[in-house]
Amino acid sequence: MIIAAVFFAIMGALVKLGADHYSSEEMVFYRTIFSVVVLAGLALMRGETLKSPHLKQHISRGIAGTLGILAFFYALTRLPLATAVTLNYTSPIFLAVLSFFLLKERISRRTMAVLVLGFIGVMILLRPSLGGDQFVAGLVGLSAGVFAGWAYLQVRELALLGEAEWRVVLYFSVVASVISAVIISFQGWHAPRSLQDVLILGGVGLTALVAQMSMTRAYKVGRKFVVASFSYLTVVFSTLLGVWWFGEILHVQELTGIAVIVLSGILGSILPLKK
Repeated sequence: MIIAAVFFAIMGALVKLGADHYSSEEMVFYRTIFSVVVLAGLALMRGETLKSPHLKQHISRGIAGTLGILAFFYALTRLPLATAVTLNYTSPIFLAVLSFFLLKERISRRTMAVLVLGFIGVMILLRPSLGGDQFVAGLVGLSAGVFAGWAYLQVRELALLGEAEWRVVLYFSVVASVISAVIISFQGWHAPRSLQDVLILGGVGLTALVAQMSMTRAYKVGRKFVVASFSYLTVVFSTLLGVWWFGEILHVQELTGIAVIVLSGILGSILPLKK
């Protein structure tokens, strides 16, 4: 999971770096089309079928995940790296909320307290530290956490149906590639200007795939509560990259909000959801 956290942080930094020339939708396309080509290619080489009996569930999960990644990449291009990543990592909070409202799952008092703590962290991070355009970007970044929580809810449903993990990632990548390509066709494409651009776009796809597969492997062989807690190292690595790579400065209020959200996420991973 530490490897996944490192590569997720690098992916975020590359998206931010590429934002000078490419739209967030273009970055989403290159991030996901890389996974489509690699995963589909490997599956065909192994003689596995790409067809799934759960197409409807895949499309629903793909739409939710695509909305989440579009919002996340938008936030990455307009907010400090650590702030955008932290807002995206509110997904466990919204996963619990959605589980309560959509699946009618009961939530323990301790978990409810953790959810309240998480929302307090969000309020500290968003107001008044982010103003004007940044506040709007912050709300979009927060919506990324909502959509990611919704997507994870559907991933759990696909897992219960016995769907292969690689196929879940593949179908999500296909849906995201198609949706982002349609949006870009109206906005206009930007051709790579140099080898550096090619490396950035390829790097976004490669780091995302390595991080995704590493995370999947970690959840498969490790204890899920420990893995979920270690996933928040992405916030730590993103903070360090933001300071080192982009010269970003986070003030006490932002750091406090980030710390509260991370703490609530770790506690949420440890505490039981139901009473």
